[in-house]
Amino acid sequence: MKTTLSQFMLRTGIYSGSNSRAMVPSLFAGLGAKRVLLLSDRGLEAAGIVEKVADIFSMTGHGSGPELVGQFLDIKQDAESRCINEAVRYAREIGADSLLAVGGGSVLDTVKGVKYALHKGLTDIKEAIPGGLLYEQFPKANYMAIPHIAIPTTAGTGSEVSPIAVIFNEDIQMKTNIINPFINADMAILDPDLTVGLPPVITAFTGFDALTHAIEALASPTATGLTDAYALHAIRLIEKNLPVAVADGANLDARMDLLQASLMGITAFSFALNAIPVHNMAHAYGALFRIPHGMANAVFLPVVMEMVPDLYLPKASELAQALNVDVKGDTPQTALAKVIGKIKLLQYKVGLPADFKQFNITEEALQLAIPAVMKDPAALSFPMPKELIAAIGQKVVPLTVK
Repeated sequence: MKTTLSQFMLRTGIYSGSNSRAMVPSLFAGLGAKRVLLLSDRGLEAAGIVEKVADIFSMTGHGSGPELVGQFLDIKQDAESRCINEAVRYAREIGADSLLAVGGGSVLDTVKGVKYALHKGLTDIKEAIPGGLLYEQFPKANYMAIPHIAIPTTAGTGSEVSPIAVIFNEDIQMKTNIINPFINADMAILDPDLTVGLPPVITAFTGFDALTHAIEALASPTATGLTDAYALHAIRLIEKNLPVAVADGANLDARMDLLQASLMGITAFSFALNAIPVHNMAHAYGALFRIPHGMANAVFLPVVMEMVPDLYLPKASELAQALNVDVKGDTPQTALAKVIGKIKLLQYKVGLPADFKQFNITEEALQLAIPAVMKDPAALSFPMPKELIAAIGQKVVPLTVK
């Protein structure tokens, strides 16, 4: 209902544009930072991205600006708890007072976990999320006085601005969540130059992650006019620009539009958060089978929309318009069928698979996914019966492996 209490909060300052990373030291100075820790991963180190960002600090020496005092580059896929704990320990050892995140969703979420642990004085981030979900709202949630800047190198998660940190708990093989309105970065730098080297397949599935955020936000029972505005324009930008960026990774205009679409998609998703069956499935399969999150969302999105149509029918026409699909005069059911067809076509055009064949999931493992989906925190608002979970699983896992 439109009059039900809702919340919409844009806390992160956004700086967009080619070479906007050059602003990082001055922005940190404005935030009161003195000793900056850069966090990223080995892949981005090998690609030269870490060096491009770190070199900026060489221009602010001799006490004229914040100092880069260390780099933590051992971040793994899925924001593993052990990586967060190691980074927290290192940050304390070097006396860092501020955090610079450079990377995709795993890096950005790891740094949010590091900030939360430093703010709360924790040595093990798992202590904060014993049940799999920690949901803190203002005024109980307070500002975390740790200067924090994020530079996304993929256009998918939008984690630089979202109040959600998804953290993998290795002990229970589960993706857990911290939701806190102050966990996101103080400033986000959207520099398309840093995304031009992203391989086509990663460009494709991170783009589908952003598309999933926007579509699940639009379909949410708690969506508002504010979230709809962000979701719909994110969908328009992705439909137009994702095939372009996949075909020509050096197209800066397409890269810039996708970075902004990613930010808008997660903003809509975060503040319409309710029924998210696609993410529910993707979280569980990602944790069990180590499927990249964007890839999991890309495969599940059209399948879940087919299997749970009632969730998407109320806004099928608006969704169709955003995806550039002509549904004039169509019933909602026909409009939704055309939308799903367009999503499958987009999936094909950008080179993404329609199933998880490459992950060699056995029938026995597929059965293990059912309770994993049911216990995932995303199931709280929209629980799915095990029969439905099983049926969705059978559509995405060709059971040829014995």
